[in-house]
Amino acid sequence: MKLLESEKDVWNKAIGLLARREYSRLELRNKLKPLGEGVDAEQVLERLSESGYQSDERFTDSFVRMRVGQGHGLNRIRFDLKAKGIKSDMLEAILEQNELDWFVLAAELYQRKYAFSKQNLDYKERAKRVRFMSQRGFTFDEIRYAEGEFEPEIR
Repeated sequence: MKLLESEKDVWNKAIGLLARREYSRLELRNKLKPLGEGVDAEQVLERLSESGYQSDERFTDSFVRMRVGQGHGLNRIRFDLKAKGIKSDMLEAILEQNELDWFVLAAELYQRKYAFSKQNLDYKERAKRVRFMSQRGFTFDEIRYAEGEFEPEIR
């Protein structure tokens, strides 16, 4: 790992990282801090943000779309974004723009995952399915809805 000696080196490294994918400000800071010991990475991050190269809003929008596509629910997305330094009000604004129906998304994931197993469920199998869905970040109401949409004979 090569240490970066100047602000220009830190800038170039950050641009290289951002060329591959979006990063939150916290993620970028955590990647650049150890590389530029004597350089003020905060100043570089501020310039990147002002120039439009780095945007937490753009990162959040991209992250939400990616995770929804992977079949993750709101609770999981919220948890992951918090770890990446994104405030909940920014997430709420992005969610408002995207108008996602978490119940429908849960039902689609449930159907994709369990499409070929329509047998009557015993307690153990149902608990396994609920655990899978909740680990994906769906609420119990969304999970119950998904079960009901796909297998109405459960209850």
